Amino acid sequence: LLAVKYLKKYFWVNLQTAMESRFVLLFCIVFCFQAAFAIRDGSWSVSSSSSSISADSGSTTRTAVFALGCFWRAEAVFGCLPGVLRTTAGYCGGLKENPEFRNTGDHAEAVEVEYDPQVIRYDQLLDVFWSSHDPTQIFGQGPDVGDQYRSIIFVKEDGEARFATSSKEREQAKHKENLVTTEIQQTGTFYPAEVEHQKFELRRKASLMQLMGELAAEEFARSHAATKLNAYAAGMCPLATQKAIEDKLALFLKAWPNLYQIFSR
Repeated sequence: LLAVKYLKKYFWVNLQTAMESRFVLLFCIVFCFQAAFAIRDGSWSVSSSSSSISADSGSTTRTAVFALGCFWRAEAVFGCLPGVLRTTAGYCGGLKENPEFRNTGDHAEAVEVEYDPQVIRYDQLLDVFWSSHDPTQIFGQGPDVGDQYRSIIFVKEDGEARFATSSKEREQAKHKENLVTTEIQQTGTFYPAEVEHQKFELRRKASLMQLMGELAAEEFARSHAATKLNAYAAGMCPLATQKAIEDKLALFLKAWPNLYQIFSR
């Protein structure tokens, strides 16, 4: 019904004629997907609209910034966590103004995580940070070599600094023979990365991108649904959540055979 109202308002065409068009059918699927995509797993939900926490509802969100190697993977690591609303790939930790992917200067690739502290705590984000990379590696992370891939916890206040310091001490205790090289820094300016680096894993899935529709670049980067689907596309979601997302997506993908064939490959 939402799709029908939308079509009547913006296309001014006869509904029966419009539904005969494959393009309009795809539009209906995309619109319904964005309006109705909701996944519930225990106490959390995924929705591009209703799950977002805003100042209007009286709730507040917080942001945390971490550097743990390539920001493509880092963004996906946090995206499927309960309580995480949005993730943004970017650059932080240096003095260079307006860094770019090919010219990061003294910055590190980082991810900004917007989260609901009533659902997930800062120390839980730290646990994910430590478990998702090798903090003893020097001048790179995994196959990525360079100072821009260094390990950093960015803190904004004394409480975060205490959590970060104590968590680093615990992590060091696990590595008796190696030094944990992770830095703890005050959060300076966080520069969002270029559009093509946002939700990179999701961008590699043509069928999922079609379901997201023609969102403006900023809207796509800030989308709650895109954040969750990016983690899903990278295989970073817990199995139960992964299955819940697949079941929900199947309702839309099966309605459009060409999309379903792409997704099934």
